[in-house]
Amino acid sequence: MKPGTKLRSTVCDTSVVVVRPAGEVVVECGGQPMIDAAAPAEGVGQPAAGLSDGTQVGKRYEDQDTGLEVLCVKAGVGTLTVGGRPLTLKSAKPLPSSD
Repeated sequence: MKPGTKLRSTVCDTSVVVVRPAGEVVVECGGQPMIDAAAPAEGVGQPAAGLSDGTQVGKRYEDQDTGLEVLCVKAGVGTLTVGGRPLTLKSAKPLPSSD
């Protein structure tokens, strides 16, 4: 996986772009591995129980353990995970004060 890789969920509308890759990790959404955005469409499943917190378009999600960072480009109902760990919303860095 490299920066700019586009992935999409197989269980909801979520699509992401990899901002900072983390080796050979598998990004999941709704409990299922995400696939290359250019892959042929398959039947859409349902997010697994407890993995339907959703994603927000324009937000960055990260995994502290691996360093993975993705940007959500299309929102959906599935939860983004890596190795079963939910990704967290990346907090914005405060702007420096002009004092």
